[in-house]
Amino acid sequence: MAQPTILFMGTPEFALPSLEKLVERGYEIAAVVTQPDRPKGRGKHLVAPPVKVAAARWSIPVLQPQKVRDPSFLEILKQFPADLIAVAAFGQILPREVLDFPPLGCINVHPSLLPRYRGAAPLNWTLINGETRTGVTIMYMDEGLDTGDILLQEETPIGPEETFGQLHDRLAALGADLLVQAVQLLESHQAPRIPQDNSLSSYAPMLKKEHGRIRWDQEVSAIVNQIRGLSPAPCAYTFLDGKTLKIFAARGIEQPVSGKPGQVGSGTKEGLPVTAKNGYVILKDIQMENRKRMNASDFLRGYELLPDTVLG
Repeated sequence: MAQPTILFMGTPEFALPSLEKLVERGYEIAAVVTQPDRPKGRGKHLVAPPVKVAAARWSIPVLQPQKVRDPSFLEILKQFPADLIAVAAFGQILPREVLDFPPLGCINVHPSLLPRYRGAAPLNWTLINGETRTGVTIMYMDEGLDTGDILLQEETPIGPEETFGQLHDRLAALGADLLVQAVQLLESHQAPRIPQDNSLSSYAPMLKKEHGRIRWDQEVSAIVNQIRGLSPAPCAYTFLDGKTLKIFAARGIEQPVSGKPGQVGSGTKEGLPVTAKNGYVILKDIQMENRKRMNASDFLRGYELLPDTVLG
């Protein structure tokens, strides 16, 4: 069989390695489908999604439907026939009309070991929940939320201090390699199809602002995992003197404590200790509202903390 023509659907940075790897391997990309340009920053200027910018480098046609369910988009899609649709972090659930469009079907790069962590934010919740292993799944898409049969899956350990940003980049690259393997299996008609065990499923919902606020009455490990799982964005935060304090990195020390949750101790070279339920969280990399991001020791040289200050 000749190499299949691929329609690629993806939007953010996570999708870039997958698109780049397909192009490098010589696959014809019929078109890229991505989300519309969105206003960003204080000026609310329209910014193109990363995948659109990349597609322009290779002169690949770009489609940006508000909704892939619109009949008008489905008519446009017919002008870009493809053997296969490859999806990586596109951002919309595909309707049956799109799923049935290519002869080889639709496959998706999902950054978790399905059926664990179905949903919008698997990477974040994997870290927030303190998992020590994760991976990437290439799945056949259906009309459910990450419920399709598994084609390929690869597991990887999570480093004890690995953050969302670091894990994101690592799994984006792993997913790109796995996607190419999956396409090759489909080409040769050797692709497996393994149903998911729904009894083992878990859900990774979209993050909301309140998921970032730290509760200092939690255990040290839970707070450190929350910080890792949201760093560098959207970022865990607390309040200091009525202002938002973002926290990008921290280390935990478990030991008996006498202070109240959130109480700040004396700063050290390593950072700023804060009392938690069963020890201290040492804040290492922080950003005060309307200030630059910096390590905690530099912050303390320019900010006077009153005795018995409590974060909250």
